[in-house]
Amino acid sequence: MGQVPARRTGLPRRDELDAHWRFGVTATGLDLSGKQVLLADGAKVGFDRLLIATGVRARPWPNEAEAALDGLFPLHTPEDAEGLRQRLAAGPGRVLVIGAGFTGCEVASACRELDLQVTVLDRGPAPLAGALGAVIGGVAAQMQRDNGVDLRCGVRVESLEGDGSGRLRRARLSDGSTLDVEVALAALGSIRNVEWLEGSGLAAGAWGVACDTGCRAVDVNGLVTDDVFVAGDVARCPHPVYDYQYLALEHWGNAVAQAGIAAHNMISAQSERWPHLALPEFWSTQFGTEIKSVGVPTHADHVVIAQGSVAERRFVAVYGYRGRITAAVAFNQAKWLEFYAGLIDRAAPFPPSFRTVDQSTDGHPVAAEVPERPTPQATVVVTGHGPSERRATLVRRTYL
Repeated sequence: MGQVPARRTGLPRRDELDAHWRFGVTATGLDLSGKQVLLADGAKVGFDRLLIATGVRARPWPNEAEAALDGLFPLHTPEDAEGLRQRLAAGPGRVLVIGAGFTGCEVASACRELDLQVTVLDRGPAPLAGALGAVIGGVAAQMQRDNGVDLRCGVRVESLEGDGSGRLRRARLSDGSTLDVEVALAALGSIRNVEWLEGSGLAAGAWGVACDTGCRAVDVNGLVTDDVFVAGDVARCPHPVYDYQYLALEHWGNAVAQAGIAAHNMISAQSERWPHLALPEFWSTQFGTEIKSVGVPTHADHVVIAQGSVAERRFVAVYGYRGRITAAVAFNQAKWLEFYAGLIDRAAPFPPSFRTVDQSTDGHPVAAEVPERPTPQATVVVTGHGPSERRATLVRRTYL
């Protein structure tokens, strides 16, 4: 939107740190037995304690020639954001958003605020279906269409084409249609930055580096290390609310909280360490609506509108799995989520049976229609009990 320069969106640092910074040098390997990190310039850095906080990167457009077209953007770095902002400010005739996760939906919302025509494509049945399930995704779909978005679900891009100067000009779609576009966003989800850990012996894979609730890394045999810790988007840790299955969560709020736990445990005695047990939370603002979630919405078999009105887009949807509450999502009703977090934490029965001040008139549970497998566009996913489940093993090549 241009309200704040992209470079000013980082988290503030309260104090200067007495640290030795090595910017621009890539870590290429980890020697656990020698307690050393291997660097691309041939150097080695020894450690007593190591924190792995390598985060994620944007999933690239799969065709390299098309990815090089002038006008196609990912959105992960400040440079990506600034480049996209400049193109939107130039007033393109139509913007194409490929992928209707939270990033894609928020960019579509920004386009409409800027009075730009925007088309959103997604392979799934509805926007946000990978994060919230198709039922609540259907509410998001109607919200987009009501705000003038050309939303097309179940459609993918077959190819992108440019002109003789390498500028993006059109997209050919799987339904046989063609779109003339000058700017496109590839909102395809993320890839965990774990390739450098190949051969290290840690359980690192598609959903990140496995660790325990104290942020201690787990090796491929399921043993917990005591000198390697993990935090942030690259971490994958168990949660007691979800039967101690590993959660992968991509959100800055979690990264900040988990970093504090990891830092404390790295310098504390075993008996003084803390667990990271906070329920996953994330939020988004799009088309004038605040969407906020607590728990894991995709770890559910049913969903019910417990409060408010879907028609007014002011409601709380409660998710359940095998008879207990596992998540809640609020549209313009975030004040209620602390209450539902307590119900999730104590595995309260689903569906909820209490009365509220704005009881929903359509309070009947329906199938949540969540994806059978986690998608890379989901903010939080449950990835199985074992550190080696769901391909969380040694990485042999980039997971695409």
